[in-house]
Amino acid sequence: MPTVSVKRDLLFRALGRAYTEEEFDELCFEFGLELDEITSEKDIISKEQGDGKAGSASDVILFKIDVPANRYDLLCLEGLVRGLQVFKERIEAPRYKRILPENGEVQRLIITEETALVRPYAVAAVLRNIKLTQESYESFIELQEKLHQNICRRRTLVAIGTHDLDTIAGPFTYTARPPSDIKFKPLNQSVELTAKEMMDFYRADSHLKHYLHIIENKPVYPVIYDSNGVVLSMPPIINGDHSKISLNTRNVFIECTATDLTKAKIALDILVTMFSEYCEKPFTVEAAEVIYPNGKTCILPELPYRKELVSTDVINKHVGICETPASVARLLTRMYLKTQVAEDGQHLEIEIPPTRADIIHACDIVEDAAIAYGFNNIEMTIPKTYTIANQFPLNKLTELLRQDLAAAGFTEALTFALCSEEDIASKLCVDISVTKAVHIANPKTAEFQVARTTLLPGLLKTIAANKKMPLPMKLFEISDIVVKDSTKDVGARNYRHLCAVYYNKNPGFEVIHGLLDRIMQLLNVQPGKENGYSIKAAGDAAFFPGRCAEIFAGSKSFGKLGVLHPDVITKFDLTMPCSALEITIEPFL
Repeated sequence: MPTVSVKRDLLFRALGRAYTEEEFDELCFEFGLELDEITSEKDIISKEQGDGKAGSASDVILFKIDVPANRYDLLCLEGLVRGLQVFKERIEAPRYKRILPENGEVQRLIITEETALVRPYAVAAVLRNIKLTQESYESFIELQEKLHQNICRRRTLVAIGTHDLDTIAGPFTYTARPPSDIKFKPLNQSVELTAKEMMDFYRADSHLKHYLHIIENKPVYPVIYDSNGVVLSMPPIINGDHSKISLNTRNVFIECTATDLTKAKIALDILVTMFSEYCEKPFTVEAAEVIYPNGKTCILPELPYRKELVSTDVINKHVGICETPASVARLLTRMYLKTQVAEDGQHLEIEIPPTRADIIHACDIVEDAAIAYGFNNIEMTIPKTYTIANQFPLNKLTELLRQDLAAAGFTEALTFALCSEEDIASKLCVDISVTKAVHIANPKTAEFQVARTTLLPGLLKTIAANKKMPLPMKLFEISDIVVKDSTKDVGARNYRHLCAVYYNKNPGFEVIHGLLDRIMQLLNVQPGKENGYSIKAAGDAAFFPGRCAEIFAGSKSFGKLGVLHPDVITKFDLTMPCSALEITIEPFL
């Protein structure tokens, strides 16, 4: 869930009253939010960097509020306050309007066919005669960043640019050119740079370096020019310094370039609806015309209002309440969904505003009705259908084994289900291509690139982090691993594995072998090649040559045990011998 940080005093001033911490926490809960933390900039820096770095930081109290990921309209102070005020029935939900400029000449954004190679879509709008304070200016910038991280998927789907319209002249051209042909002064810089120089320059920037890969290897880069050839921006990387907005900006030109047109329209609608309240004509947005390469034109923003018809009985049944149509209509109106009872007296006509892109289906409306009614106010009833619950057999077996492994002197560890590619590949002396690993499409860190295919790396990293503990160290874990499986509808499946390691001055192979015998005894599997279990010498790059065995139940292999190879031990930053056992327990259900 995204977290929105707002200054407490600003929030209370906008709400028109002060709350105690408990009162505001309760208000958030009623509205479907969560007050995550009460802190200050000074406290945050002190926790992250130490007291010495927090000396000049602000003591202003900040509320950190967790917002549902699909409620883009609550990602800034303006939207949050508006939503809470409507919820408390202090104000009516405003109606947003698209208007034409007084002179009748709309700003135009012309898209050329070259953009199809990188980011083929763009949308635009104008906030006319806007007045921003320092606080609203900061909120405006922060909302763009929140949208970039959320619906825009870290700028891969949509990139938002805002410009001082009085410093540029339309019509604007959105095109794509080779990096060597693009040169301008980037935001907050003093010298002009080519696109290639910018890529090198921002590679060391802690914020922008994460977006360079989006266009870095493309033959052409997207760029927006005004009618005088002034560069507005090179999306999705950086805006031009020439058109940057400030507190003195009165007219804002907003452009969103995208690979997903629907997401671009939603991002534009959210941005203009949230801050149109600061325009001379509140809640109005000046239209802009977008011209596509095929000659098609669009007037934006769309600011669409649509109506849904939902039965009161459906809402009552799914929520578990018994309210009149008029009462349910009032509940939904409090959730920013203007509702009235239909002529038949049983259905509700619900108007979905442009700020509620999260309302896709009738079930979303039912959810809002439940939130407004209050989950704690729903009467608990005994289900009409009776069932007898049983523990999932695999989990029951897992719990039983955990208890007996602990009784055998091993300590349980719980490690991450995600790991780096090298943890399951190069560190175990195997190629990543043979691991059948499920890769994360957009990993946030190098530590979480793939789903683990073995439990062994997690235990070895746990030992490496606890080398000061007394020897021997005996750890185990029983958890799921994930591998690709084309026969499954999701393309992958889980296997429940048991892994144990013994780390000491001597390898302790006999300890691990003894643990295997104990596990088989608990599973009531006798030694024997035909109807029991047996071990057979095997080769595995992760184990010391001649010190590895494969474990069979009948003729079917279900795991390996042995002494780890010195190279593997070294790669995990360990210095002593280590024996390991890893088996799958599902065959023994």
